[in-house]
Amino acid sequence: MASESRRDRTLAGEEITSRIASFPGELHDVTDARLVAEEFLFDLARASAPSAPEHWDDILLVVTELAANAVQYAPGPFQLRLRRTFDGVHVAMHDTSVTEPAPRPFHPHSGGGGIGWHLIHTLCDQVSVVTHDDGKDIHVFLPW
Repeated sequence: MASESRRDRTLAGEEITSRIASFPGELHDVTDARLVAEEFLFDLARASAPSAPEHWDDILLVVTELAANAVQYAPGPFQLRLRRTFDGVHVAMHDTSVTEPAPRPFHPHSGGGGIGWHLIHTLCDQVSVVTHDDGKDIHVFLPW
C-alpha cells in the first residue's frame, strides 16, 4: 500500500509563478484588472510577504494606471501578465496601440490627467516599452 506524501499544503513561492488575464477593453476592465492583480498578490503574500507594506499598494496602483491607459488610448482588448521574479513582480501590459506612452504635463487644477506615466516611472524599478505590428507591451518591474 502506497502512502500519500504529507507535504505541507501551503503555497510555495514557486507555485505562484504567474497570472495572465485578457480583457475586452471596456471601462470596467480597469477594475477587473486591479482585482486580478490583487488576487495574485494575495496568493503571493501567503507564500512570501512583501518586504515593505507599500509594495502591495504600488503594484495595484501601477496595474490600475496601465489598464486605464490601455482603455483610454488603445482601442480594443488588452492583456495583463503578472509574474513573480527573484526580488519583485514583473507586470506586463499588452494593448493594441503602437504609440509609445509619453509623459504629459500635469496640471492638478485642470483635471486633465497626465500623472499616470510619471507615477509608473517613479514606483517601478524598470520600465520598458516594446512595440509590435499588433500593438505594444509595457514591462515594469516592482519590488516585493
